[in-house]
Amino acid sequence: MSIKTTPHLNFRGQARAALEFYASAFGGEVTITTYGDLGMPKDLPGADGVVFGQVETAEGFRVMAYDVPGQSEKPVEAASPTRRENGTTITTQPFFVSVRGESFEEVEAYWKKLSHGASIVEPLAASAWSEGFGMLTDRFGVTWSLDVASVPAA
Repeated sequence: MSIKTTPHLNFRGQARAALEFYASAFGGEVTITTYGDLGMPKDLPGADGVVFGQVETAEGFRVMAYDVPGQSEKPVEAASPTRRENGTTITTQPFFVSVRGESFEEVEAYWKKLSHGASIVEPLAASAWSEGFGMLTDRFGVTWSLDVASVPAA
């Protein structure tokens, strides 16, 4: 048996823009089905909202998203819900989306694209457990943790 876990992000009218942004950062194919595609009359408010959306790459990156029904677009707050204080990460978020790569160069390339318009929680740099680790909250309010997979000690 095989099982995969995929983060499913909830938006308020920004799912399409978020999925397209994530595809620009990680590559892959965007798949979007709207409420109108599933029978909602196209002239009703929200018919163009995303009911099923996904970005998937051949390398294994995958994220899903949708627009919460009946919710209008809510601007992302300027302040990040995650911050550093006295060397500790403080957050009000119930989760982070974690992306782990095999080399610093690979992770840095994702970081550069994902950080456009983001609030940096912790800059991408070497850490005690990884050749590279960084954390940011993107322009859609999602907090990402990016790091280089460490080699286990012998």
